[in-house]
Amino acid sequence: MKKVLIVALMLCTPLLMPELHAEEPGISVNASGSVNVRPDMAVFRAVVQSSDKDARKASAKTAETWAELQKALRSAGIPVDDSPSAGYTVSPEWVWDKPSGRNVLKGYVARHVVRVTVRDLRLIGAAVDAAVQAGVGDVQEIQFSSSRQEALKREALDLAVRKARTDAEVMANAAGGRLGTLLELASDAQSYPVMRQDAMMLRAAPMAAPATEIAPAEEEVSVTVRSRWRFIGPTGK
Repeated sequence: MKKVLIVALMLCTPLLMPELHAEEPGISVNASGSVNVRPDMAVFRAVVQSSDKDARKASAKTAETWAELQKALRSAGIPVDDSPSAGYTVSPEWVWDKPSGRNVLKGYVARHVVRVTVRDLRLIGAAVDAAVQAGVGDVQEIQFSSSRQEALKREALDLAVRKARTDAEVMANAAGGRLGTLLELASDAQSYPVMRQDAMMLRAAPMAAPATEIAPAEEEVSVTVRSRWRFIGPTGK
């Protein structure tokens, strides 16, 4: 009796296995959407740096220039919250001494980096001039952006999805069928405009000269989507 039961179970086992189906026919489409944007804000870094044989004197010189910088930025219309510290270091400065064949301590360098945000682009030239006239020797590249980036990204995303559907419909019709339901939709990493002004061009004008003028160009916010749609063939299946 036991042998009969075992054989019966073995014969029934294949009936429990799921039936395999072929992959559902579909149409895959990649599409991009973009919107134009004119920047309305900018960020640059002002590097205050001093050196001296004494670390405390180097630090004191940097602190003095930093205070002048902050005062100048207030006069240029930049609030204190938009000019915070982005880094501070005091480090030894070594030079190679050829006669002795070794590094020799030259002194110390105190470096204070200030991140300046300009929320009104009409003030960008004045802010750069203020930094240099305060004694800052290194004004690094300006990065422009838009305060509406998230809204612009959603607008570009909407355009990309609409374009993907339109392209998929054209492909389905050309293949003799019609477009079915959406099976998969994903967006790739969106790209935001980061417009840069070369640091070599950031030379503040002397007090008696015309003010520095900086005007960013219009750019694009672009988003790409990947989609897959069901394809309904001529038979309607």
